[in-house]
Amino acid sequence: MTSSVYRRVVLKLSGESLEGERASGISPEVLERLAGELAEVHRRGVQVAVVVGGGNIFRGVSESARRMDRVIADHMGMLATVINALALGDALRKQDVSVRVMSARPVPGVVEGFDRQAAIRHLDAERVVVLAAGTGNPFFTTDTAAVLRALELGADAVLKATRVDGVFSADPERDPAAVKFDRLTYEEVIERRLRVMDLTAFTLAREGRLPVVVFDLAPVGAIGRAAAGQSSGTLIQGSES
Repeated sequence: MTSSVYRRVVLKLSGESLEGERASGISPEVLERLAGELAEVHRRGVQVAVVVGGGNIFRGVSESARRMDRVIADHMGMLATVINALALGDALRKQDVSVRVMSARPVPGVVEGFDRQAAIRHLDAERVVVLAAGTGNPFFTTDTAAVLRALELGADAVLKATRVDGVFSADPERDPAAVKFDRLTYEEVIERRLRVMDLTAFTLAREGRLPVVVFDLAPVGAIGRAAAGQSSGTLIQGSES
């Protein structure tokens, strides 16, 4: 059994990661696989909180959203994350994992509101915590929510799941000459203007000296390897680490 270098982590999942081969929505097969991998990490004793996006249901950058009031569109995106969080919570329960879904925008009778102390108690009680509705405020991304929650919950790292295996000098899906970085400091990311996450999220991570692991979610077992410090992706941390 692989041991973990982290005691508590926040995993950031995009809504698109739940689509699988679908154009939108939730793939039952992908949901089952992700829940199984999270269950395995949980059984190794790692405390896991998951921040999930909503882009598979409502994309804030879509043509329809651009015609909307930004605040309204962001609220719709937050509600989409609640749907995804409920689905992931259900999938985890089917893996015999104790789980709590918490939302920055509570829906009474459906999901409880986020409370920092309650979330920490859930983690200490060996429950996976699935976090929805981002920060609860418009104009902030779920990347920012993941870093914010990680700092609030005293997590050891943010595990950012993506479609590529780490951080590259350019978009590897467009530039075949793009170079991958195994390790970076916060300063190097800023100097090179690398696209890791939005600037607000990254600034929070840097100020909190919070390590960020960027990894490809597609390979089987990727979440477990990231939690164990064995990811082939990119580790971003302070120069003194």
